[in-house]
Amino acid sequence: MATPHEFSNTGVEAMPEPPMILNNDEYDEIENAIISTEELGAKVRQLFRNNSDDDVYDISWEVDAAVEALDVFASRWTIEILATLYIAGERRFNELRRLLVGISSRTLSDKLTTLRLSGFVDRIVIDGPPVKVTYKLTDHGRRSGRLLSPLVAYMKLNNESVKKA
Repeated sequence: MATPHEFSNTGVEAMPEPPMILNNDEYDEIENAIISTEELGAKVRQLFRNNSDDDVYDISWEVDAAVEALDVFASRWTIEILATLYIAGERRFNELRRLLVGISSRTLSDKLTTLRLSGFVDRIVIDGPPVKVTYKLTDHGRRSGRLLSPLVAYMKLNNESVKKA
């Protein structure tokens, strides 16, 4: 079985074996949610297309907007920090460091600062003694996590780490 953060020779994190088995209704519910998300995505894309203007809102505008929207997730450790806070909830710095196997304190600090400045994470300071600092997702961070959930589910179904009973 793969350990947390174990990477294959392709650079993609290995999924645990054996795959998670869901009953047919649960599996179908996930597939239907993915299909609904795809349909909504196509509708959003059509609304952009209907309002495009070759001088300002052309294809490059949409590509740039997509890159900007996904840029924060492209950085090593960023997605892992966001996923950890999304799944595990509010955490102190050292709790995060222990959950994120292999991350240095410096990298974690830098990434948390970037995520805070991007509006994904709040840093909460509670006066002490001792002073207690915790990190949690903002509403924007939680909403982004919910929007990414169908993509994560699709990837799990596609790579067969989740199967029907």
